[in-house]
Amino acid sequence: MALRGGIDLGGAKIQAVVTEAGREAAGQSRHPTPVVGGPEAIAAAMAAALTEAAQAAGVRTDALQGVGACAPGDVDAVAGTVTNANNLTGWAGVTYDLCADLERRLGTHVRVGNDVNAATLGEVRLGAGLPYSSLLGVFWGSGVGGAIVLDGVLWEGRGAAGEIGHVVVCFQGGRRCSCGNLGCMEAYAGRGPMETRARELHEAGRKTRLFELMMHRGKDRLTSGVWERALEHHDELAEELMAEAVKALGAGIASAVNLLDVPAVVLGGGMGLRFFERLHTSLEASIQEHLFDHDHPPDLVCAALGDLGGAIGATLLLDEASPAGGNPAGVR
Repeated sequence: MALRGGIDLGGAKIQAVVTEAGREAAGQSRHPTPVVGGPEAIAAAMAAALTEAAQAAGVRTDALQGVGACAPGDVDAVAGTVTNANNLTGWAGVTYDLCADLERRLGTHVRVGNDVNAATLGEVRLGAGLPYSSLLGVFWGSGVGGAIVLDGVLWEGRGAAGEIGHVVVCFQGGRRCSCGNLGCMEAYAGRGPMETRARELHEAGRKTRLFELMMHRGKDRLTSGVWERALEHHDELAEELMAEAVKALGAGIASAVNLLDVPAVVLGGGMGLRFFERLHTSLEASIQEHLFDHDHPPDLVCAALGDLGGAIGATLLLDEASPAGGNPAGVR
């Protein structure tokens, strides 16, 4: 089977793989997401990461069957554009032809898709979603993204379905979200907004080791690893903000489950993967608190494909464009 590439663009990192239709990666690479230069610099870093993954697999990028690339924001798979990727520097309010840029750099066919849809697609076909015909994918990282699978079909609505991060969890005095609205779940649980809040409170006099640990680890932002280390040190502010995030996640997830009545929630993303074991019990309790049907809570399971899930899921985007209309999971 021909090799194909997958690129997962996140707020902190770019993960690239080369694999055979979702099978074990033959090559992989990870680059930090550029914080200067906007979409063009980010696209260049995506191409560089995929080129390294292809070299590790012993193949040139122009010899790949194709490349799937997933990104946050509003993705138009037909036009190949990404708009309003607000968690990425220089992409707020911008529409960029990511597909054309990557095709020029990589010399092969590229298909773009939403990052959470791609990661959920990977879990449905290859990972934690296999036992379920319907589920909610929740990917907790720089922001909070979601995807909905109903009876084996990825429900995209008019293009913006699954945006669970923008479920409103606070109606009075809610924090401003990157989308411009007030009180969104992401404004409390996204790693980026959590860092903003930590800085505000620290500048106001609250004590915390978060930024000391960040500098000690040579980071320029509060990564999931920095948050974990702060919790291990029983940092009071980190514990407070993490508890707030869990409360917001629980309310938002429960609201979605109340509407859809799906039997399972797959939790992934950088924060979700790192903190699943630590926060599993408290997150389940937060969800339970807000459920309508308390007797039938959804299974809360960890994304099985790990850090490579988004990139592996991105390789499956190519099936959406196959000449034979291949769609083995029934996901559209």
